[in-house]
Amino acid sequence: MSRFLKVKCPDCENEQVVFDHASTHVKCLVCGRTLVEPTGGKARLKAEVLQALE
Repeated sequence: MSRFLKVKCPDCENEQVVFDHASTHVKCLVCGRTLVEPTGGKARLKAEVLQALE
């Protein structure tokens, strides 16, 4: 099951919505740190998950 997640950047604490099966690297919109890395399936999250969105 795929879903969107609200995550918090570990560097600048910016909150951002990402897809848990992202096919590209997702970077923080504020500081540029990589938050999500693609793996071919479920993405590798490098940020704290705050909430799963419906």
